[in-house]
Order: sequence, then structure tokens, then C-alpha cells
Amino acid sequence: MAKATLTGSRIRERRGIRGMRQAELARQAGISASYLNLIEHNRRRIGGKLLLDIAAALEVEPSLLSEGAEAALISALREAAADRPEVGAEADAVEEFAGRFPGWAALAAAQHRAIEGLERTVEALTDRLAHDPHLAASMHEVLSTVTAIHSTASILVETKGLEPEWRDRFHRNINEDSQRLAEGAQRLVSELEAGQRRDATLGAPQDEVEAFLSDRAFHLAELERGGSATVEEVLGAAGTALNSGAARDMARVILTRYAEDAARLPVGPVTEAAAKGLDPAALAARFGVGPGAMMRRLATLPPDAAARLGGPFGLVACDASGTFTFRRPLPAFPLPRFGAACPLWPLFQALSRPMIPLRQHLSLASRAEGRFVTHAVAEPVGVMRAGREPLFEAHMLIVPDAEIGEDDLRRVGVTCRICPRAECRGRREPSIMAESA
Repeated sequence: MAKATLTGSRIRERRGIRGMRQAELARQAGISASYLNLIEHNRRRIGGKLLLDIAAALEVEPSLLSEGAEAALISALREAAADRPEVGAEADAVEEFAGRFPGWAALAAAQHRAIEGLERTVEALTDRLAHDPHLAASMHEVLSTVTAIHSTASILVETKGLEPEWRDRFHRNINEDSQRLAEGAQRLVSELEAGQRRDATLGAPQDEVEAFLSDRAFHLAELERGGSATVEEVLGAAGTALNSGAARDMARVILTRYAEDAARLPVGPVTEAAAKGLDPAALAARFGVGPGAMMRRLATLPPDAAARLGGPFGLVACDASGTFTFRRPLPAFPLPRFGAACPLWPLFQALSRPMIPLRQHLSLASRAEGRFVTHAVAEPVGVMRAGREPLFEAHMLIVPDAEIGEDDLRRVGVTCRICPRAECRGRREPSIMAESA
């Protein structure tokens, strides 16, 4: 039901709030009660002087009756219904619900946003607990110290007639371990807080590089064809954003490749060609480059050009071991920070079928069950030489596409620990978000 047809529902809601009888409102508006009843059930359109008279009788602005709930509120309610299809929310009545009960609608939307935020926090913390070496070390120290204090305290409680010298020694141990526990707990809290702050000192060089690129929407205009800077100048201007030497070395490799891609694949021609068909393999053949280079280019287009093509697009690259070498996540398609991604991704399938472009439709088993077209390919790095095994690198471009049908749709996860799929032949460890839980 369109917004314009919900004026009657809003009139009925406002009349109920004021405790006004239908006959009384009809009298003040100068119409019959039966005609007002038709209006309130959205069977008669209303506007002009009659809308002004009814608004005056209800003591509200006419716009509150004619415009109703904001589009953002209705959109949030639709997202909430799509996230939990098993509930069976009446999606076709969402505008009427928002128009008649704007307060309850806002509450439902706010709770949906809160749940989404909490789930994202759980996902991030779970990923860090499983794979962040700094956090793992702090956690191990805290647990080891707690175990030591428990053992010492048990001896003091259970051993009768303990000599004073040994008792004093155990007391000193508990005191020292308690101090160590307090320090370890403080470091653990600092590690957890650092993971939630963008301005905190990042724990790994790759994190610094990704934060540097993310702050620029993965597009560096100064390195485009005819740009005003070299790679070294961009690194020099980065300042504390690339604080460690290792991060600068990693960024140098990525930026050098970026500049090479930009020189071969100018933004204008690539955007114009991609607007006629977003097929990285076909576009790569047209421009005389490898599919991986075209995927990198599409993922680093400026925001306005990417928006014309339905972007931005996600990208993940890995070496032959499956270790990520580049990540550009999407809000609806998060990428594990420390690896251990879903083994069903086309990214890893490409490694077993080198030089063959793969295209798959994916449904991501997560909060919103987003749908994507993915393109993946594994290509050799550098020049191939006789007698030397090639070193392969795989790329996967992630293109959001909500219009994909159910046919040939493959359901995958992000990483096993936070994947809600109850049954999966690729599962490595139990999920904390299992559908059967």
C-alpha cells in the first residue's frame, strides 16, 4: 500500500489518540460519519480543504496525516522483516503499520538496529578471540594466573597443619599472582578496547594498511593517470597512518600495483565499458589485462563511478596458502580479519582451477542473508619460467545483487565460528550462532 493511500489510517490513529468519537470528528469536518468511516479505512482519497478541516479538528499539522512515517523508518522495518523471514511479518502492511503506530514502528526499528549492532560486535570479538595473537596471549596469561592462584589457595585450604614457613611462602605467591592477574586483566581490557577504536594503535601491519586504504575509500586520486604524486610521496604523506616499517613495506607493494593498474585501466573507459556489462573476464580481455587486475580496478574505482555500476564492490585476494593479502569488505559481506574464511568461497575453488574465471551466485548466511554475484580467478604472480613452479594468487570480486533468484544460489558463510548454517560439509568448528541453537 502506497504512502498516499494511508492518510485514512493516520486519521483513525490520531482520532483514537485524542479519544474523539468518529461522529464528533465528522461533525467538525462537515461530513457524514459513514463517509469518514470510508476515509479512515482508506477507501476514499482525501485532500484539499477536507484534509485541512480534519487536521484542524485533530489539532495536528496536515503533513502528519498526508505524509506519515519517514521512508527510512519503513525501510528499517522491511530490513527487519527480511532478516527474520521465519517470523512471518506482514511485509505488505509495513507502511500501514508505520502510519498507524509510528511509535511502535520506531521502537521495532530501533531494536532491530540494536540487535544488528550487537551481532556485529559478537562477530568481531569472536574473530579476534580466535585469531588475534595479541589478544590470545593476554587471555592465556589471565587464565594461567587464575589457575595458579586457585591451586595455591586449594593447598592452603586443604592442607592441615601446614608449617608457618610454607604458609607464608604460599601467601607471597598468591599476592604476587594477584598483582600479575590485575596487570594481565588490564592488558586484556586494553586489547579489547583497542579492537573497537579506530584511532588505537593497530596490532598488525596489515591492519594499518587496510585502515589507511579504508579512510580513502580504497581510491587514491593522486596515483591515477596524470596524478600529482608518486608512490613514495603518498607513503611520505601518510604520516602516522602507516606507523611501522612493515606496514609501509606492505603499502608500497599495494600502491605500486595500484599505480600500474591505474595506468593501464583509466577510470573513464573502464566505467563506460563496465556500464554495458559487469563481467571482469570480458572486460579484462577488452583492455588486454588479466582478470585479477580488472577485479582490483573495479574494487578501487572512485565512489561516484562505482555507484554508477551498482557498487561499491568488495574484493579479497589470497596467496596459495589461503592467507589474505588484500581485503575490501562490504557492510553486507564482512571478511575475517585474520583469515579462516569459509572454505566454500569461490576464492579458494579458483586455486584448484588456475587461470579459469569462476562466476557464482552466493547467499551469505548471516544477519541479512545478502545475495551477491562473485567472480574469482587464480593467476600466476610474476613471469612464468621453465623449470620453476608458478606462484599463484587468487582474487574474488563481490558484487551485491538483491535481484538474484533462488536458482543456482549457493549458501556460504563468513567463517565457521559465526556461521549459522546447521549442516555444512566444510565446517571446521562449532558455531556460536547455529540455527538450531
